[in-house]
Amino acid sequence: MTAAPYASDPRRSRGRRHPEPESPTRSVFQRDRDRIIHSGAFRRLQYKTQVFVYHEGDHYRTRLTHSLEVAQIARSICRVLGLDEDLAEALALAHDLGHTCFGHAGEDALHERMAPFGGFDHNAQTLRILTRLEKRYADFDGLNLTWETLEGVVKHNGPLVDAQGKRRRGAGPLPVAILDYMGEQDLELATHAGPEAQVAALADDIAYNNHDIDDGLRAGLFQLADLRDLPLVGDVVAAVERQYPELERQRMAHEVVRRLINRMVEDVLGETARRLAALKPGLVEDIRHHGAPVVAFSPEMQAQDRALKEFLKARMYRHDRVNRMTSKARRTVRELFDLFLAEPDCLPADWARRAEGSGTPRTARLVADFIAGMTDRFAIEEHARLFDVSVHT
Repeated sequence: MTAAPYASDPRRSRGRRHPEPESPTRSVFQRDRDRIIHSGAFRRLQYKTQVFVYHEGDHYRTRLTHSLEVAQIARSICRVLGLDEDLAEALALAHDLGHTCFGHAGEDALHERMAPFGGFDHNAQTLRILTRLEKRYADFDGLNLTWETLEGVVKHNGPLVDAQGKRRRGAGPLPVAILDYMGEQDLELATHAGPEAQVAALADDIAYNNHDIDDGLRAGLFQLADLRDLPLVGDVVAAVERQYPELERQRMAHEVVRRLINRMVEDVLGETARRLAALKPGLVEDIRHHGAPVVAFSPEMQAQDRALKEFLKARMYRHDRVNRMTSKARRTVRELFDLFLAEPDCLPADWARRAEGSGTPRTARLVADFIAGMTDRFAIEEHARLFDVSVHT
């Protein structure tokens, strides 16, 4: 499909923080995607989980499989809208790099411990990974990605500040990592991100809602019958049951999820087409400076999406089985942080050399970087090595 005039154009990219020769065979956004895929942080997503800890089963989603599913949905939407698929894919693959081990439980525990030192935010940590922590290239730290990719990572959920540079009520201060990077490169935090980043954000929403249904059913936390009263979901379940009354439970669940994803994608395409027709953007900047997202669910789908999220919160994320593992995960992260902050010599040697004594802000941020990079598996093993005297280090 011909690129839309308001799509992000790799030939007109605002460039990289550190100038370097570009590839003669790949666009700048393809190159960004490839650098993300080859990063250490991307590989670690294989053993970072969303809801279930890695050892609970091989068929549950990990951050890696989730990111691949988001990328597929994002590319499909961009193809229809005439947007840059490679930029959307890069953003989809990068969006979870800053997540800690143990999903949101790990992030909550790390943010709690980092509160005296500027807090912890997974989105800001993704920026930190992409611009500082990955150390693969001779001439710079980070991956040296394009402005458009970094902007999309930071702002895919909308502007971070208003036109006067103030945070919205209740949002809290800007994360330290974003403030630090703004001194080097202005990501224009008061505007919306480009359309590809907006697509990646909706693709993330579509993927994790539907795949949490799949994982929740697989884990037995709820049944298909429990979904019948939900708007949209209940209609799809009823339609599948009417068409395939004898279908086995697992295949029926997959058919329901497949149809739900399709319905949500079609809704995004329809609502976005309406918004584009009203705005008539001629350039990508018209979308960035528009006062509202251009890529969006319809109001009806937004309400159905909220209802599904409430169901998953009550029946899955707060299930007693999940709560017990969440409690263990929080304790693990807290105890690792407290030990490393008090005794930075317990860090691996290359990390310990960069510490500035126990309890200092620099050491705290170093410890947060180390723990945030842990997989579930490594965090469990490291905790055992440090706290169980019967485990040999």
